[in-house]
Amino acid sequence: MSTFTASKPAHAARLLLMIATALMLAGCTRGMSDLRNWVAQEKAKKGAPIQPLPVIKTFETFKYDDQNLRDPFSPSTAELQTNTTASGPRPDANRAREPLEMFALDSLKMVGTVGVGANMEVLIKDPGGVIHRVHVNEYMGQNYGRITAISEDHVDLVELVPNGNGGWMERPASIALGEQ
Repeated sequence: MSTFTASKPAHAARLLLMIATALMLAGCTRGMSDLRNWVAQEKAKKGAPIQPLPVIKTFETFKYDDQNLRDPFSPSTAELQTNTTASGPRPDANRAREPLEMFALDSLKMVGTVGVGANMEVLIKDPGGVIHRVHVNEYMGQNYGRITAISEDHVDLVELVPNGNGGWMERPASIALGEQ
């Protein structure tokens, strides 16, 4: 008997919920005539006139060969002469690359020196943590950096960098002893 009385309120609640849902749906499906009228009015309106296409200007072609003028997109004769007869420093193409030349110079760290005087070697740590012994006239860095002098607190180098005209120029650089 208690289950029968408990199901009547639940049944009544379900019935009330269904009636409320049906009323809401009936309110939503009210006539759409006002919407159809508005769409018809908008379609009947005339649109703004379309602007005419702009007139394409034609330009005369100009040939540089006709007047013996230099083509602005090719190098001048002075630039060609400096490229072919560029004197000055150049990287040695026949020299085998050394292990420290595969790293950028700013990624290498000086961690100390070994020896005294002309026999002094510098200890350079690469980004992988490997420590290398390097002497004067050996190379490191990606710009052909040749070691010119070693002191207890820094290493002096001369790098070869492109000058922008097809040649090379020397640029001094150094690596100081890093703080531990």
